[in-house]
Amino acid sequence: MVTHGGMNPDVREVVRERYGKIARDMEGGGCCTPRSSCCSSGEKLEGLSLKLGYSPEELQSLPEGADLGLGCGAPLREACVGEEMTVLDLGSGAGIDVFMVGRLVGKNGRAIGVDMTPEMVSRARKGAREGNLKNVEFRLGEIENLPVADASVDIIISNCVVNLSPDKARVFSEAFRVLRPGGRMVISNVVARFELPDEVRQNPELYSGCMAGAQTPEVVEGLMKSAGFQEIKIDLREESRSFIASWAPGSNMADCVVSAVISGQRPSEVH
Repeated sequence: MVTHGGMNPDVREVVRERYGKIARDMEGGGCCTPRSSCCSSGEKLEGLSLKLGYSPEELQSLPEGADLGLGCGAPLREACVGEEMTVLDLGSGAGIDVFMVGRLVGKNGRAIGVDMTPEMVSRARKGAREGNLKNVEFRLGEIENLPVADASVDIIISNCVVNLSPDKARVFSEAFRVLRPGGRMVISNVVARFELPDEVRQNPELYSGCMAGAQTPEVVEGLMKSAGFQEIKIDLREESRSFIASWAPGSNMADCVVSAVISGQRPSEVH
């Protein structure tokens, strides 16, 4: 079976192995850039994350090892997270955004991360333990089948993960399910500037590198509408061209895909 996006669902195992390896390599002080074999420029992770939109203060507040430089934006900038909210991060990795959310929601709020890679979940849980952070939680699971109760979340965030899924329609359907009425989803994700050719779609390296699975804004909007979302906005971030070019050196992928902030709302119930 081939799902929307052009790759067999077995690509999930390719993605899981790639990001498991990143978690293992970084544990040992490995390479600093996530989508190539090593950091050719010598740029530090903090520098990469500053380019994505995080502030120095936010990065300095993180538990050690939470920032792996794996994002394509900073979705919390647009999410309007407040105290006592429950916030869910789809594909939370080592926990960078979840830990930031934990500070914003306060002791009566909840920050939940879901990731399908055991090594990432273990790394994030270690950071939570070492930081004695009581209002954050990391769950092992797939974003197509969220281990989260219906209508239990105020805000969903995600950072460069939805484009890795072989079944994006299911991801948006699950996101809608777990949001409370009136809840919002705000994600950073890579979208395609045009329909990508088959040789790109079928390239496992480009797929697990967050590029080949990208859909056009029109397709993304259609999938979100079908899931039930309203007030959909897709804001392309052209400044992403520089760091996308570093993901696949020597290719023209920066001409093919672009980072975007994508948002939508579950309608409030009408009585």
